[in-house]
Amino acid sequence: MEIYKDLSNPASKEFEKLLNNQLTKNTIEEGKIIEGKINKITEKFVFLFIEGLKSEPVIDINELKSMGLSKNIAIGETISVLLEKIEDKNGDVVVSASKAQKIKGWDKLVEAYEKKEPIMGKITSKCKGGCIVEHLDTGSLMFLPGSQISDKPLKNIDHLINEPQKFALIKLDKVRGNACVSRREIISTFKKEDKAKIIEKYKVGDIIKGAEVKGYSSFGCFFNVNNELDVLVHLQEISYSRVTHPDEIFNIGEKHDLKVISVDKEKLQVGCSIKQLSPDPFEHIENYELKKIYKAKVVKIMDFGAFCELEPGLTTLLHSSELSWTKKNTSVKKMFKVGDEIDCVITEIDKTKRRVAISHKLTKENPFETFEKKYPVGTEVNGEVVNKNEYSLFVSIENLDIDAFLHCNDLTYLDNSEEELKKFSKGDKIKVKVLEIKIDDQKIRVGLKQTQPDPFNWFKDKAVNNVITVKIVSTDSKGLIVRPEGCEMDFMIRKNQIAINPADARTSRFTGGERIDCAISEIDFNKRKVSLSIKLLEELEKKEALEKYGSEGSGKNLPFSTLSEELNKKNKK
Repeated sequence: MEIYKDLSNPASKEFEKLLNNQLTKNTIEEGKIIEGKINKITEKFVFLFIEGLKSEPVIDINELKSMGLSKNIAIGETISVLLEKIEDKNGDVVVSASKAQKIKGWDKLVEAYEKKEPIMGKITSKCKGGCIVEHLDTGSLMFLPGSQISDKPLKNIDHLINEPQKFALIKLDKVRGNACVSRREIISTFKKEDKAKIIEKYKVGDIIKGAEVKGYSSFGCFFNVNNELDVLVHLQEISYSRVTHPDEIFNIGEKHDLKVISVDKEKLQVGCSIKQLSPDPFEHIENYELKKIYKAKVVKIMDFGAFCELEPGLTTLLHSSELSWTKKNTSVKKMFKVGDEIDCVITEIDKTKRRVAISHKLTKENPFETFEKKYPVGTEVNGEVVNKNEYSLFVSIENLDIDAFLHCNDLTYLDNSEEELKKFSKGDKIKVKVLEIKIDDQKIRVGLKQTQPDPFNWFKDKAVNNVITVKIVSTDSKGLIVRPEGCEMDFMIRKNQIAINPADARTSRFTGGERIDCAISEIDFNKRKVSLSIKLLEELEKKEALEKYGSEGSGKNLPFSTLSEELNKKNKK
């Protein structure tokens, strides 16, 4: 025991130094990273031995596996952990291997971030909004947003998983201990260096041959040049004619020659033009005349028409309404294809707006003018029913490719026009009369009943108060349906026109099929209207009798009820 009393003794100093080294080998302090040796392994947990702690810390085995330390899970292996609490409320030691891994790698990440140096990592898995990247040096896990994976959209990134590659640190949260990286920035940096060398090749005025249309936006069209550079042709540099969107002129994959008009070495951009490859056609637009036929080349087909080129740089729109005289919804795709040369007539030249309008149908004779010359209004022609709807027929007249309109009201003079319409089918041959021709509206109206005798002409020699004989066809609550003898039209005698005496004005007095006399109370040939009345006939007969035999007694309204009394008075006088 003497050695401990004499501290100046060399042997005691050596022992003191050895003791201090042994005690300070593991500094037991909360918040510090310490090394622990695996002492025991179960299905769910790993037990560590750390000198200076009175109990063995426990780590969830899944935590180690998620960190990629599956190979290190073996008795005797050493694992770095963060000592969070020496003793919690349950008397246990709380440690974390993942937090220790983050802290150990954090200093290296901070250094790389401050120096703007790339780090090596690999994508280990996908997650919501992006991927998880593991730092190869420290094993720290970082977040890679989906927008930072590549400089172009990728449908599948399986080929990138577990492949060591460079990443740029774009964000560090020291408080939360989170890191965000970008693969896109690394790719763009390499491309930027390569792009600067490529742009050195181009000068203003150079002609680029066979650039391919890559895409377009509202402000211009993008071209791929030799698979090494993308250039922009602004909307105003596409054509001397007015262009509202590049898709009016170009198709994806087409190839065009370009002229370099600007080179920006700082922004690494090359601006090109197509229209400057040729002189401005509007400088000699006076050479073109209105209503004259020219050849035009179809360069683009759209749903609403086709864009045609009268000459290089002079693009015009051929609207679908100017394709055909007779077909309203003509499909341009069915008539033409890109590259076709077609005849057209210039209908408008606006030098101020730099716009030229053309028409294809004007190169052909207007079939409606031909129809009017051949079949003026009033002509009877043969036709064929080519279409039908709920209220009309469409009739093709001979071989003029014109469909005339036949309304159901022009099928028959009777009131059963809808019933008559049901009798016709597509393909029926009929003879019609031309009623109206509107060349500007491109409409022709025809009628079928006009080719037949008009049953209303039966009344041509009739007048108001004339007495006619009719046959009762049917009765209803409103009155009697009757047909004059020798006429094919039916008319109604209203209930209040059946008799003078209200008690006799009953439709039930008639069963149908009777022949009765009535008088014409109204006739209008312009409106094709005739009114019939039994009451009027009674009044006329009463008047005639009174004029012949005497005057009517006061207060008497019925035509024949007081006739005998009047005659007796007449005889006495």
